[in-house]
Amino acid sequence: MTNIKDIARHCGVAISTVSRVLNDHPDVSDETREKVLQAVNDLHYIPNTSARNLVRTSSDTIALLVKGVSNPFFSKLIKVIVREITLRGYSLELHHMDTSEDELLIGAQLANERKLIGILFLGGRFNYSPEELALINVPSVFCTYTNTFGNLDASAYSSVAIDDKQTARFAVDTLVSLGHRRIAILADNTDDKSISELRFQGYKDALASHGIPFDPVLVACAGTFSDMGAIHRATSELIARDDSFTAIFAIADLMAIAAIKALTDHGKRVPEDCSVVAIDGLELSEYTLPTLTTLVQPVEEMGLACAKTIIERIEKHGENRQFTFHTALRSGGSVRQLDR
Repeated sequence: MTNIKDIARHCGVAISTVSRVLNDHPDVSDETREKVLQAVNDLHYIPNTSARNLVRTSSDTIALLVKGVSNPFFSKLIKVIVREITLRGYSLELHHMDTSEDELLIGAQLANERKLIGILFLGGRFNYSPEELALINVPSVFCTYTNTFGNLDASAYSSVAIDDKQTARFAVDTLVSLGHRRIAILADNTDDKSISELRFQGYKDALASHGIPFDPVLVACAGTFSDMGAIHRATSELIARDDSFTAIFAIADLMAIAAIKALTDHGKRVPEDCSVVAIDGLELSEYTLPTLTTLVQPVEEMGLACAKTIIERIEKHGENRQFTFHTALRSGGSVRQLDR
């Protein structure tokens, strides 16, 4: 593991200089400070805070690191995890991260500083490397995660998720079975190495399996799962570009809700002029007008799996396992059969 001497050697400065930067002393030039902080990031340096934590010789604390706190699907999942962890007699610390932060680096720092016995990661990217994973020296479970874009061995990590690509395929298959062929997609991003990219791939795979040509004009990226204004604008731009589509596959319920509002604002009726289907199964989407047709994630079962797996890893040093859950179609009023 990288230490302070490695940072000093890499930057060509004294160890004391690195120490002053890490402790935020003012007597360091801006240029040197920037060089040291860049090296800390590049070399994945984790500060040794044991001296500050000598009074804490043991812990019963598990951390839950949430990346994407505004995602409403996470809210119910967090409630299930918190309930199960505390029922088993453990303490749980909830930490929110910005989407730009590195969840593994922050997790490693927290494990060291807080003397954690385990970490649950909720949200994040799907392309961890073995070197990055090695930073985490306590039992961990990755929630809503699959190793799709990474190169981890299955024995190296535990995860709980749905099959995002297959679920997206089913959503589009449902629309095709109702006669739709001009099907647009409303996504966060198409190359985020995470959930949005997987669901976009599922969308493309479904079109190909039905012999429907992929049309990039029908791809709308909002750059967010939860900013309703941005999603509304992305849908409006899609309509302005080409309003010949008869259906939208929104990769998340919240995106579908904003899309329905945008469609209505542009004089399109749902589902008469445009069908809408999504993934998540939020309770909120049961109260849209019309009720959203969506693929429901089994949040209770997924939360239980997350909590039980981390406790098993802590108490019994059990082997790492990956759990994949199936979604269920909740029919609503937002889709219709096209006239043949």
